[in-house]
Amino acid sequence: MPIVETLPFLPVNIAVLTVSDTRDLSNDTSGATLAARITEAGHQLADRRIVKDDAGAIEAILREWIANPAIDCVITTGGTGITGRDVTPEAFERVVDKKIEGFGELFRMLSYQKIGTSTMQSRAMGGVAGGTYIFALPGSTGACKDGWDDILKFQLDSRHKPCNLVELMPRLNEK
Repeated sequence: MPIVETLPFLPVNIAVLTVSDTRDLSNDTSGATLAARITEAGHQLADRRIVKDDAGAIEAILREWIANPAIDCVITTGGTGITGRDVTPEAFERVVDKKIEGFGELFRMLSYQKIGTSTMQSRAMGGVAGGTYIFALPGSTGACKDGWDDILKFQLDSRHKPCNLVELMPRLNEK
């Protein structure tokens, strides 16, 4: 995945939302992992919060951040499984304008190499809502590392070629 060092790096403003009934800032290793990787890559951590597994509460924060022009991208961790309390994809469905089907497909393909058929339990997904990228990752720290290190780090780097999500940002709200 080539990074063209001669091109300018454009930092992206990224918010991180941990979806969990049990985590707080002291034990949110997944959210902390994402926040650290975002800033280490040169991006801005625009906000970081934790919310309970409640589709309405998740949707409310997503809508707030989508409406905020200072936030370009939202990455959530948690709530993407198949249990009754896992409702992050349902909240995403309420706000997404366009799905980025390839994100979930690519995440599961890469995850399969590490956890085998257990990856079928993940409903990781991506999309665009109101001109903001939104990505839902599983709640494990390993899944957050995989999602960032293997996909988002590259697609959110303006120097990545042959193409990247950053160069599309000015056109996301075109009619």
